[in-house]
Amino acid sequence: MLSITAAPVSASADAVLSALTAAGVGAYFDPEERVIFAHPAAVAQDSVLHGEHIMLSWSAFGPDSPHQDRARFEATAWIPDGRPDFHQLGTVYTTPVRRALTAEAEQCARAVDEWFSSPRPTAGALLLGALAEYGIRADSDDVGMSYAVAFDPETPSWNVRSGFHLSVGDRDPSVDHVPASHTGWTVFVHDDQGEPIGDPLYIAGSGGLVDCAGDSAAVAAVIADFLSAPVSRHCDCYSQERYGRRHDRECNRYRRP
Repeated sequence: MLSITAAPVSASADAVLSALTAAGVGAYFDPEERVIFAHPAAVAQDSVLHGEHIMLSWSAFGPDSPHQDRARFEATAWIPDGRPDFHQLGTVYTTPVRRALTAEAEQCARAVDEWFSSPRPTAGALLLGALAEYGIRADSDDVGMSYAVAFDPETPSWNVRSGFHLSVGDRDPSVDHVPASHTGWTVFVHDDQGEPIGDPLYIAGSGGLVDCAGDSAAVAAVIADFLSAPVSRHCDCYSQERYGRRHDRECNRYRRP
């Protein structure tokens, strides 16, 4: 059985610090906690824990493992919540699939840099922009997990999920994650009871990282094609599937991209 141990501090910490520095992020290693604290470059080190900051931890397979250079990162954002307590703001980055430590450090550093950017970019914003190019409105569930797109564009926002609609979310699931931590959009068709129907209409990637801009453009094109298909054919085949009969896979409103 493969054992997992902490990567050598001297080598791995230097690699992570170098990646953060290259991304324009301030950071320092805490030898007591054995983690790295990242912060906006303009913030002095002795003031980091007085404001919003990101804590990075990582692990790697032991040196005797054939996968010794496969690392896993986790970065979480925190703010002071009355000394000595802190409140967690959210997850900035979590390794979806283990990769070489250097590659993972660079990807995590990009996510940290995006988190500290003002305004902060989000995968959801890229998706909304891509959908807007087709004149499509997507409504949030208000908890940052998914968007809903109504079949009928005249449906008011508050009622979208009460009728037939599409749900769009990340594999995580999330829509508020930074683009650098995107793992692929997934789209499901839902009936007027909110239940998903059949296989995903669209699903990107295989669990690893996916280019968010390209994925958002691709899923927007699929959604636009789906919504422009003949409504009568769509309603007929989905009403059949809801009552347990085989769905018509030739329906162009159900085809995979």
